[in-house]
Amino acid sequence: MLIDISEISAEFPEFRVAVVVADELRISERRPDGLDVLVREREADCRARWAGIDLAEIPGIVVWRRAYRAFGIKRTSYRSSVERLIKNALAGRDLPAINSFVDAYNAVSLTHVMPSGADDLGHVVGDLSFRYSRSGDSFLDMAGGEDGGGVPSEDPPKEGEVVYADANKILCRRWNWRQDVRSLVTLATRRAAVTIQYNGVGNLDTAVADLTELFGRFAGGTTNVAVADRAQPIVEIG
Repeated sequence: MLIDISEISAEFPEFRVAVVVADELRISERRPDGLDVLVREREADCRARWAGIDLAEIPGIVVWRRAYRAFGIKRTSYRSSVERLIKNALAGRDLPAINSFVDAYNAVSLTHVMPSGADDLGHVVGDLSFRYSRSGDSFLDMAGGEDGGGVPSEDPPKEGEVVYADANKILCRRWNWRQDVRSLVTLATRRAAVTIQYNGVGNLDTAVADLTELFGRFAGGTTNVAVADRAQPIVEIG
């Protein structure tokens, strides 16, 4: 399996993505006590670090707002996943408890201010890519379309969107905005691919090390990491 960012790397030269493939997972529905303590600590750290600072001035958010504008996304309702995490934390809202795997990578995203997402590889077909949308692209919105109605519905990307895709479908629209329901990580997932996305701010290697350590503690299994960037835009993963 490959990860390919070659289609967007010229326009977004600072973009790097780490793909962490986790095997033999043992995901728990209940957030383990140790992970719960860690999540609360990281929420508190986020609030202390960014207290009194406007979202538009946080460097890790600035770069993604700029990237979104570059491919035509101007509506404030469409923000990167990490901006939503930080916005909620600063508003006093806790990270949702989903499962031990998702909670762990959300904690990493919050700490390192980098978008992250995961897909069950049992529901992924062929190679992975960050690319521009194409005619016929399929996206089954986990939240129910543009208005977030809650019932998964077909909502294909607009022309020119940056998307994350496998060979058959869009895995995430607007780069890292919202995920397709068909590849969500669940308690039954045994093998998953997680992306950590860098766009010029932060330390990707540190974020990856943080993620793999948390997976080892709270989700079991083993991990392999591959990184694609402008110099090497197509790499083998897993």
